[in-house]
Amino acid sequence: MRLKDKNILRLVYSFSRKKKVKLYLVGGVLRDLMLGRQKQNPDYDFCLKTGAIRFGRKLARELKAGFVVLDQEHGACRLVRKAKDKVFTLDFTDFRGKTLEEDLQHRDFTINAMALELDAVFKSRDTEPFLIDPFCGRQDLRRKFIKAPYRKAFLQDPLRILRCFSFSVLFGFKIDKGTLRLAVEAKKRLAQVSGERVRDELFRIFDTGLAFASFRKLDELKILKVIFPEIEKMRGVNQGPYHHLDVWQHSLETLRQMEALFVELERSRDIQDYLEEVISSERRRKSLMKLAALLHDIGKPNALRRKDGKIIFRGHERKGADISRVIIKRLKLSNDEMDALLKMILWHLRPGYLGDQEEVTPRAAFRYFRDTASEAVSTLLLSIADQRSTRGRLTTRQSRIQHERIVFGLVREYFRRKKQKPLVRLINGHDLIKKFKLEPSPLIGKILSKIDELQAIGRIKNKRQAMEAAGRMVEKAYR
Repeated sequence: MRLKDKNILRLVYSFSRKKKVKLYLVGGVLRDLMLGRQKQNPDYDFCLKTGAIRFGRKLARELKAGFVVLDQEHGACRLVRKAKDKVFTLDFTDFRGKTLEEDLQHRDFTINAMALELDAVFKSRDTEPFLIDPFCGRQDLRRKFIKAPYRKAFLQDPLRILRCFSFSVLFGFKIDKGTLRLAVEAKKRLAQVSGERVRDELFRIFDTGLAFASFRKLDELKILKVIFPEIEKMRGVNQGPYHHLDVWQHSLETLRQMEALFVELERSRDIQDYLEEVISSERRRKSLMKLAALLHDIGKPNALRRKDGKIIFRGHERKGADISRVIIKRLKLSNDEMDALLKMILWHLRPGYLGDQEEVTPRAAFRYFRDTASEAVSTLLLSIADQRSTRGRLTTRQSRIQHERIVFGLVREYFRRKKQKPLVRLINGHDLIKKFKLEPSPLIGKILSKIDELQAIGRIKNKRQAMEAAGRMVEKAYR
């Protein structure tokens, strides 16, 4: 077990010796070393008996690093130092207990409950013999197990319930059965955890290719309903002969189909770049699309009606958007994420309507791309995953083939248009006011939007034609 980036550690070690402070490396850095994982921007966790904030503040001045107190009560601080092409994050905390072993006992999982005295890094090329491992974390790493070091691990921090699942999918580890039992016993406490912390763990799961497996297990253990109580109304809601699953199971299946679709599209560079685009705070579009898969039909229970013996869900997409706004607020998602997620939910039926046509007209394509904007492709892919999750007795292979032909055609058209130079507007609001003696009003925006559409579909090609079309619209508005 060898540490790279020793230069930054040497600076920390030198300062600790000068101040006569015994430091221990703890947690994730040791786990990752043993797993052979490396980060582009390393982060190191240190603990010391006491005085972490005071030590960290002085070290920050020495290293000319950024400094922030993370937890005044429990003695935790963070230093951030840039060096060439890397950003190093150094966290310092006081022992959570009287001894190092008590501190390690209070950590989340055994694979994170190991320590290494910092001077051991410079004593030997191989640091593994100096590893402090009172809870057999090294053994659990080899066994590929996620295991809590003590019974009250989830009571101390209920977020660890989700974290054991995010670690499980990240590393490909199994969760210890006893640890799962403890998680289930403490699951109600998850409701007390801040939305930001829950969000971050959920997105760590979404960010892998195993989100469906994790969410299915969280659902089986009745943990998921603590995070998303809104899903309970979806259970057992029959959807009619086009569907083979109730609303909730269909939504889970849509998540599964979404992940399978991502694998299927791995060779498309345009789509991969689109999926990997960061929407906010390192959270990527493909992860947000998985949340949309779970929520796209969340409005159906409230929209359920029966007419002439048929089940209908008219307007469920708008009801779903309203419910999703509450979830978005609870998870503290950004405005950009909210805009993207709501577009997917609001317009997820639109590709299906387009797929009912033999061909998509230029006008229909323009309006679709106008309304969905940057979420045009995410909504199209959600539609495919949604359709593939619908296998009732009235669904046909022919309709699915037709749907995917139209949808993938629109995906290709989106990227074709994106690579083209945008059309230059032929007229503007000032032109309309001057020519037709209009007062500023919403009418001007409506006319310009209609002119944009006519230009995009090739019905008008110059300013004269644009003004003639605008004149007809003005006359009609004041008729």
